[in-house]
Amino acid sequence: MTHVWTTLARLAAVCAAAVVGAASAQTSRQVDLVITGGVIIDGTGASRRIGDLAIDDGRIVLIGDASGLRARRAIDASGLVVAPGFIDPHTHSLTDVTSADERRRRALNHLTQGVTTILVGNDGDGAFNVAAQRNELERLGMGVNVGTFVGFGSVREAVLGQAARAPTAQDLDQMRALVARGMCEGAVGFSAGLYYAPQSFSRTDEVIALAREAARRGGLYETHLRDESSDNVGLIAAVEEALRIGREAGLPVHFAHIKAQGVDVHGRSGEVIALIEAAQAAGQRVTADQYPWRASGTRVSNALIPRWTQEDGGQAAMRRRLNDPSLAERLDAEIEDNIRRRGGPDSLLLTSGDYRGQRLGQAAQAMGVGPVEAARRIALGGDARLASFNMREDDIRNFMRREWVVTSSDATPGHPRRYGSFATKFALYVRDEPLLSAEQFVHRSSGLTAEIFGIENRGLLREGYAADIVVFDPRRYAARATYEEPDLYSEGVHYTIVNGEIAIDRATATGALAGQALAHTPTEGCG
Repeated sequence: MTHVWTTLARLAAVCAAAVVGAASAQTSRQVDLVITGGVIIDGTGASRRIGDLAIDDGRIVLIGDASGLRARRAIDASGLVVAPGFIDPHTHSLTDVTSADERRRRALNHLTQGVTTILVGNDGDGAFNVAAQRNELERLGMGVNVGTFVGFGSVREAVLGQAARAPTAQDLDQMRALVARGMCEGAVGFSAGLYYAPQSFSRTDEVIALAREAARRGGLYETHLRDESSDNVGLIAAVEEALRIGREAGLPVHFAHIKAQGVDVHGRSGEVIALIEAAQAAGQRVTADQYPWRASGTRVSNALIPRWTQEDGGQAAMRRRLNDPSLAERLDAEIEDNIRRRGGPDSLLLTSGDYRGQRLGQAAQAMGVGPVEAARRIALGGDARLASFNMREDDIRNFMRREWVVTSSDATPGHPRRYGSFATKFALYVRDEPLLSAEQFVHRSSGLTAEIFGIENRGLLREGYAADIVVFDPRRYAARATYEEPDLYSEGVHYTIVNGEIAIDRATATGALAGQALAHTPTEGCG
């Protein structure tokens, strides 16, 4: 693959020289910025081509030959890829973009990968007061564009708290109203994290009833499955549940970070794909996103402590039950089986807390106890983040081949996916061990993502579209973040442009806060 990029670089240099010569001979319209001689990959999936791009007043005004334009700033992109800014549909970056610390609001972990738009509120965490959240984002200013989901977890907790019961008719009406409010205020869809308490206490019919409110207003259903492994209902049953929710509620289904997680379901990606593609063939709109890592990331309490410990009281109830001698035998057995599912104590890397950088087995040795007791102590002692090496490469590749799977990060602290998911996917699966073409990678990181989530006027290099653009070196674009050092910025991006403003300039952050808070336009039902 390297020789292809070298040939294109030489061709781009020749074209750029011709553009410079022509530009000196004729001048007309002035624009803010021209990018000349780059390898344009426009996000549609179409083949790359050499050309120029012009930006004015935050919009793309020309793609082709910019030799007749005068520009306040010119960038020579010879040998570099010019692509739409990438869109990350699954992040946990809201605390960054609403932080009092301006450096965090710059979202450099995203910008240094060429990501210019993110979605927040995934896994059911999205607020229902979407307009207020958007106003706060605009007041603060942030480095990337931000859209949000209305979340099942937030809605359920507002009405039922941590109760492990079905809602009454009155409760359900209140929850419906909150979902409708979030959608009418600009949420892109309804998100659920049925794996997590208190959402895990819900029945399918409850989720369907709320998803119908999003369907009525043109949203989609984004789901962290009830089970991605064999923790409760099982992976296949969880996939079937998600498809049923979409089918009966009448809205598209989007699977968050699709995977076959844990030793009990390794090799079952083909069954998941078959279910999804059968639903698609029957007319259902189904898509997914994926991050390119063998390890998932969560908290010890989420991964290893049974969900029932949080019934009717959340974290306080969990602590009480973990300390209850009468429950010790049951808890030990279930925690031990959870550790087994995830590949054993040496497959579990602690990424925060007192034992950061150690496997669970090592932490247990340091404590002088077994892995089960170590997990219990960590959960009781303030919890810790965990990288769980529980996926198999053949399953990762099987999902990645599907044309309906887009790129995401699931960006959380303590995991390299937060700083390097897009860069890793390109470096590993486009350049080093080719599975996708560069055109497929860009399409599934920009244009297709915008189409799935209804993000208007972004995701493509197209005249009239917002000037969200990345210029990167395809020979050097890669992650530097590792599991041991997860907070290292990626390399190879020369320029990232957000709404026409340069946020990464010659691989250096400018400090720009040019992002916009995005609102999805509801189709109806919002008086």
